[in-house]
Amino acid sequence: MGHAHGCGCFPTGQVYPGIAALKGAGPPPVIGLAVDLPSGDPLARVPLAVIDTETTGKDPQRGDRIVEVAVVHYDDGKVTNRFSVVVDPTIPIPIEASNVHGIFDADVKGKPRFDAVAKQVAQWLEGRVPIAYNASFDRTFIYAEMRRAGIAPSTQMSVPPALRTNVEWIDPLVWARIAQPEAKGFKLGDVAARLGVELINAHRATDDAEAAGSVLLELLKTQGNPTYRDALRKQKDAVASWGNRFGGGRR
Repeated sequence: MGHAHGCGCFPTGQVYPGIAALKGAGPPPVIGLAVDLPSGDPLARVPLAVIDTETTGKDPQRGDRIVEVAVVHYDDGKVTNRFSVVVDPTIPIPIEASNVHGIFDADVKGKPRFDAVAKQVAQWLEGRVPIAYNASFDRTFIYAEMRRAGIAPSTQMSVPPALRTNVEWIDPLVWARIAQPEAKGFKLGDVAARLGVELINAHRATDDAEAAGSVLLELLKTQGNPTYRDALRKQKDAVASWGNRFGGGRR
């Protein structure tokens, strides 16, 4: 008795265990998706939370803190809301950092500490794909401050996608490198200028976040406006293929 070719069956015609489910399944899952968001919709149309931080330095593991955080909402490709807050980092702001973002010790005097606004920040991140330019920088700082505030990032669905350790942040810097491989500079201002995206008050959190969101949307257009699922897959593939050749470029 011949095999039933192409059906994934035993010679009797009985389907192998598990094959039935696979035959009716869609594309394989992409690790890092926020599963409660519409992964089959164009990323440009999915609710986005673009995050930016200004800080006392480059490494929260060495004690650096956030001095300003912003979250800009994009819905259906347009800005619908903006949130920003300057916070007291509880440590002196080095002059080198102040010279970048323009926030000095006098500006944070009397401002709330991050732990006083942490729940509010988390609320602004709910139900949205997290976006940040050079995302590992902002993600590391947000996670450190949230943990300090008693809001532990986890894999639980009860926390916003941005605070889930198994959800990847979409990074416009990666998309700039994908779409503009021959370009020389990949600081946010450089990429924005090449795309005709306005960035007037650079190095302040709200302006940088809004510019990063607009940059991402323009870059997605050049790549055929992929779905959230396909965009994340492409981002992960690109980063894996580059290895550690690229770094920085945030500003």
